[in-house]
Amino acid sequence: MRVHQAYRYALDPTPEQARLPASHCGAARFAFNWGLARIKAAMNQRAAEQSYGIADEVLTEVPWSLYSLRRAWNAAKDTAAPWWAENSKEAYNTGLDGVTRAVKNWAASRKGARAGKKIGFPRFKSKHRALLSCRFTTGTIRVEAGRRQVTLPRLGTIRTHESTRKLARHLERRTGRILSATVRREGGRWFVAFTCEIDRTDRTDRTPAKPDAVVGVDLGVKDLAVLSTGEVIANPRHHRSALKRLRRLNKQLARRVGPRTPDGGRRQASARWAKTKGALGKAHARVANQRRDGLHKLTTRLAATYGTVVIEDLNVSGMLANRSLARAVADVGMAEVRRQLSYKTGWSGGGLVVADRWFPSSKTCSGCGAVKAKLALSERDHSCTECGLVLDRDLNAARNLAALAAGVAQSCGETVNARGGAISPAVRARPAPAKRELPPGRTLPRQRGGSLALTENH
Repeated sequence: MRVHQAYRYALDPTPEQARLPASHCGAARFAFNWGLARIKAAMNQRAAEQSYGIADEVLTEVPWSLYSLRRAWNAAKDTAAPWWAENSKEAYNTGLDGVTRAVKNWAASRKGARAGKKIGFPRFKSKHRALLSCRFTTGTIRVEAGRRQVTLPRLGTIRTHESTRKLARHLERRTGRILSATVRREGGRWFVAFTCEIDRTDRTDRTPAKPDAVVGVDLGVKDLAVLSTGEVIANPRHHRSALKRLRRLNKQLARRVGPRTPDGGRRQASARWAKTKGALGKAHARVANQRRDGLHKLTTRLAATYGTVVIEDLNVSGMLANRSLARAVADVGMAEVRRQLSYKTGWSGGGLVVADRWFPSSKTCSGCGAVKAKLALSERDHSCTECGLVLDRDLNAARNLAALAAGVAQSCGETVNARGGAISPAVRARPAPAKRELPPGRTLPRQRGGSLALTENH
């Protein structure tokens, strides 16, 4: 089993070394803007020609492909960027590849061929707001034997803050190879992420500690997660804990601006403004790192303990549209929990079941299966009028999720554990009748990739 896995390390460059990745990222931004300007000019020329009734076969072509943009860049780089030789060619390829993907995604979204929200036309990247990133796919990319340094093309050998032993062991055993390296600046620090192809054949026989156990996980804002076993994982609320400092830094940032330009235009950024902006970025990065660390620990424990993990298909984007709940929902990271479980369950030899979005997990009584017509969000306990069961609504929902997965597995006679795949495919379970039995004429066949889906026989 071969998987693509990323290894990310914080870099510790010297002041002289730090200028090199900044220069490469700036070159990538320049190439992005150059390619976008060329595409926009060609599109405007083509639109003008169409307005004059020129035949389609002789209209100006729009260079959307990476190949055409690279050819045009190589022909124009001596005049467009006389300093181009100071950076690796991979820096310019990063920018051209980025603008190509952005325009293609915009075109696919415009035609309705791309799922999700509509994507706007790409905009030029500002020097002050753009994300600093550069990707290397060729050249000398390696982890040094001392496991405290990495070597990148044109950047040389740079020390890392942490040991690279996990990746180094795969490279030494020849169970992994580096495909690319991406240098990125976040929160005032430089990071390098190695995208690797890892051979996990020696781990295909791994099983969770409880391979036959099914656990339902109800994610929420009051508590991060409530398990069907009764365990409650508290919500650490990292963003709320740092909100006072974030507000103070935002106010400082708004005040610390320099004088207006001589012609009375926009205010210039002062040195203190730049310093405060860096502090604000570090504060946000700290919150994100704390949240990511907690979610990784939770999902790793769930995948390593239970054979089947059941979660709901939550409409996170819809929750974020609620202004009163958006901040609290974003602080939880519900979508990130699902993303991590989707591959960790496969690596641990288990499976992930995703309940249908409209499955009434909170309204259904976990004791008798009766479904309430309404259950207000303010009602924290589920009180069943049929059997008299009174239970916390989150625990009740988690038990229903676990029962749903157990019922689906029993009715179709197949296990929902997905093994042997590169990434464990999520099983989408739809709500069955109260007795957990499938209606006549319906089966749950094994689909391509090991997933289970509810279909009708005709």
